[in-house]
Amino acid sequence: MNELKVRRVGNSLGIILPREVVHRLRASEGQRLFLVETPDSSYRLTPYDPAFEEKMAKAEDIISRYGNTLHTLAE
Repeated sequence: MNELKVRRVGNSLGIILPREVVHRLRASEGQRLFLVETPDSSYRLTPYDPAFEEKMAKAEDIISRYGNTLHTLAE
């Protein structure tokens, strides 16, 4: 477990992530991270955009259902 401290950054509040957390997230300066609320009301910090994952799942569904049509249209 890592304890984080909330600090003032300009007019906002921020947290400093320990080096080992940054390493495990494979994060770098300027990269976007996403704080996602889970169904049990806890939070998860991730480098992956959950909205993008949902869009990709929908796209994969369309491709699997209409693959032949899409292939024909691509010709």
